[in-house]
Amino acid sequence: MKLPLKPIKPKRISDQVFDQLTELIARGELKPGDKLMPERELSAVLGVSRTTIRNAINKLVVLGFLDHKQGQGTFVRLPDVRDNNPLAIAMQTEDATLEDLLEVRMGLECNAAALAARRAVEEDIHFLEKSLEEMKAEVASDRLGTEADVSFHMAVSYATKNPVQVRIMREFYDFLFYGINENLARLYEKPERIEEILFQHTQIIHAIKKHDPDEAYEAMERHIIYVLNFFKNQDL
Repeated sequence: MKLPLKPIKPKRISDQVFDQLTELIARGELKPGDKLMPERELSAVLGVSRTTIRNAINKLVVLGFLDHKQGQGTFVRLPDVRDNNPLAIAMQTEDATLEDLLEVRMGLECNAAALAARRAVEEDIHFLEKSLEEMKAEVASDRLGTEADVSFHMAVSYATKNPVQVRIMREFYDFLFYGINENLARLYEKPERIEEILFQHTQIIHAIKKHDPDEAYEAMERHIIYVLNFFKNQDL
């Protein structure tokens, strides 16, 4: 039987650069508004040609992760809803609500927390703790800490070491950002809610550091249920 198989092609270098930059954005190492270092510096750091760097950056610009400003440089963009994203279509055509979004997060992120507890290494813990400290600093400065909050949840996904989980969360990134931004704008009207969210994040990190999957699952579940119940009660 003849199968329609094609020869395996090695991954292009520009795609590897693209993956690294995308991960830095998703993890919050590169935040919205940050200026990317010049092509020549990226070329030197990564040990690839400037053409390779340019190809990766152009792809990120097309996908809406970066914004190139003539004469100023390339900057990280705020995530936006892109028409070719199936999640965008669902949100726009199915009358999806924030509650729907949080229910999906429940499934994705509770399992992610459990997997992260099994597989997280020192670097993953570093990113989790860093995002928590950044969020505390943002809140102390009377800002929402949205980027740091998103970075925390993305860091949990990366700690799973599951490429499918990471891929799904990358596609989910726009909606995660939207959901958290909307959540915090209303949740943070009272200081006690801010402290509770930070405490919940701390519990999740603690469980992952202990490598306790059940505790990590339950800590993430409590966190999302807390936010979900808040919004359900707002509609009463």
